[in-house]
Amino acid sequence: MNRSDRVRSPCVSVCALDEQEICIGCQRTGDEILRWSRMTDDERRLVLKEVAKREEKVGL
Repeated sequence: MNRSDRVRSPCVSVCALDEQEICIGCQRTGDEILRWSRMTDDERRLVLKEVAKREEKVGL
């Protein structure tokens, strides 16, 4: 698998954590952001599923 086949980061360059330590731009936790580059694609897909749930919860 080459680099372009990897699961891409949801980062939208709006980086600020809210009171729950969730980024207001990409809806990842601070820990998820820090670990992203070391995650497998399967781990990244799981994070993206959680991101989708968080987006739905806040109405994004």
